[in-house]
Amino acid sequence: MINEFKDFIAKGNVMDMAVGIIIGAAFTAIVSSLVGDLINPIISLFTGGIDFSSLAIRLSDGEEGAVFAYGKFIMAVINFLIIAFVVFLLVKMVNRVKDAGAKKKVEAAAPPPGPSEIDILMEIRDALAKK
Repeated sequence: MINEFKDFIAKGNVMDMAVGIIIGAAFTAIVSSLVGDLINPIISLFTGGIDFSSLAIRLSDGEEGAVFAYGKFIMAVINFLIIAFVVFLLVKMVNRVKDAGAKKKVEAAAPPPGPSEIDILMEIRDALAKK
């Protein structure tokens, strides 16, 4: 059973997935900081510093009663949209760089263009005219 576990862990897919999860967790911290520390303050300038997270409706009496915290939900949705847009822009930029690199490889690997059909027909015509 231990050998099976070693074989499972040693497979490339499991290692790739583990690396992806670790990088994803680190990337989440970066994107969250970008949104929370840089983008949200800029947005608050335009909205007059409104913070929706404090909006709530108390459903019962007392300090420990149920609270319908719809403001936190609104902020979570706004943060999600901002994060999704930032990730979209990053993925778009990475894809553009990858496409440019792939295009250079294809151009370098492409054989030089040969004569066109018209060029060949003209050569045949000229050769027949010489006879």
